[in-house]
Amino acid sequence: MTQLGSRASASAQVNAWRATHPWPGQPYPLGATLSPDGTNFALHSEHAEAVDLCLFDPADPGREVIRFSVREHTDHVWHIFLPGVGAGTSYGFRVYGPWDPARGYKFNPHKVLVDPYAKAIEGQVEWRPEVYAYKWTGLGQGDLLAMDTRRNERYVPKSVVVDTTYEWSGDVHPRVPMHETTIYELHVRGFSALNDRLPPALRGTYAGLAHARSLDYLLDLGVTTVELMPV
Repeated sequence: MTQLGSRASASAQVNAWRATHPWPGQPYPLGATLSPDGTNFALHSEHAEAVDLCLFDPADPGREVIRFSVREHTDHVWHIFLPGVGAGTSYGFRVYGPWDPARGYKFNPHKVLVDPYAKAIEGQVEWRPEVYAYKWTGLGQGDLLAMDTRRNERYVPKSVVVDTTYEWSGDVHPRVPMHETTIYELHVRGFSALNDRLPPALRGTYAGLAHARSLDYLLDLGVTTVELMPV
């Protein structure tokens, strides 16, 4: 019963996508950006000649169910807005352009591409000949100059639309005056990786940094602000 219900729900979602009339959208931010009305998709490619946005079956992410031609582009950014497309949607791009490996151009619209600005990715690469842009014959062999025209969507990960909103539950900015601010710069892992006062599972993690013992330590030092090194 659950599987049948899930399949019916997925079919209803696909039918809703098919009734969607795209809007031009915005070039920034790059990637998939969710809003109350739908999702904006923006992809940078300086040499692309055309871009398709592909959506995949919610019940079978390896099956492409609809494709939208991305017609708008601003400063090498191709963009489209799809009303009604929400969080959890699996998507990818097909990008058209020159196939000229000698000049570094390997556009192959037969291959679904992951969004380089995706906030989430689902699935794994299955290393089959179909996933390569060129004709691969195995064991490091193949013709690097010959385009492979087999489709790859069954064997590659898909990008996923993510809801990045967060309920702060009334939290407010501390507004510590600059002349009273003491900044502690740290690496998340290094700060607590060897701290035997923390539960072993939390050492070297964000949760370890947020643990009461870590906070007490920082407060005892007089620290008002933590600045994380590149994470």
